[in-house]
Amino acid sequence: PIGGKLARLDIEAARRAIAERIGAPLGLAPEDAAEAILKVANARMAGAIRLVSIERGHDPAKFAAMPFGGGGALHTGALIREVGLGSAIVPRYPGVTSALGCVVADMRLDRVQTVNRLLGELDPGALGREMQAVAETLAAELDRAGVDFVGKDRLFEFDMLYLGQTHTVRVPVEIGAGGLSAAAIREAFEAAYREAYGRLLEGIPMRVMNYRVAAIGRRPAFDMGLLAPRDGRPAADCRTATRQVYCNGQWLEAGVYDRLALAAGERIDGPALMEQPDATCFVDPGLSARVDRFGNLIIERSQG
Repeated sequence: PIGGKLARLDIEAARRAIAERIGAPLGLAPEDAAEAILKVANARMAGAIRLVSIERGHDPAKFAAMPFGGGGALHTGALIREVGLGSAIVPRYPGVTSALGCVVADMRLDRVQTVNRLLGELDPGALGREMQAVAETLAAELDRAGVDFVGKDRLFEFDMLYLGQTHTVRVPVEIGAGGLSAAAIREAFEAAYREAYGRLLEGIPMRVMNYRVAAIGRRPAFDMGLLAPRDGRPAADCRTATRQVYCNGQWLEAGVYDRLALAAGERIDGPALMEQPDATCFVDPGLSARVDRFGNLIIERSQG
């Protein structure tokens, strides 16, 4: 359980439920049934990664997974093994990574408005003034947030396509002191379309489906060094227990470590369990975990 704090977790009840509902119908021992559940979940995650890597021509070995959430780091070994990822980077506090992102990320407000008119039918000047008015409204909302931004940006875009098409292209535009013109919109669309498809469709009217306005408040860069281990200790001093784990059809003895107490540079070979209040990380056999200078765990294949 997460950080050893979930004393209310009834392991025997979980074992009985798996044995009765899954193991018995399939003729599997409870441990094998539990491992089968994990394998199905891992296979689904691996398939999702393949969609955005191998099937797009990318070599997974050149990429690292970044699991987060309380249980995400329990699956890193399977993803490295099944997809062929080069490594995994487990954040210092994976259970609150999303919350941390909300605190340090830029604040952005978006407004989308349907237009659905041919470019030749538009009044570009009036449309540009409308978009600038929307930007002013969004900027005022950012001001009311009470956040000390280091800078603010405004983005103007159109969703456009040729007449008869169904898929739009995102078209960024600039609205300067002279306002917006049909020629500027046409030029921006042709540049975006050529970049996306490599060619233009001559003689076909252009349609503006939507306009998009965004106001962005830039927050100061977050110093990840603030999360670095302080007064870290050697791995041997951070080992708190040993635990039997069922992995690949056999019982193995795994060391249990206080992850947040590990000093930068410490390396632990799997099988091992890394516990902390917000998450649990499992280092599979054949993998090792190394603490980098920011306190992240770098999980990769063991050397030798």
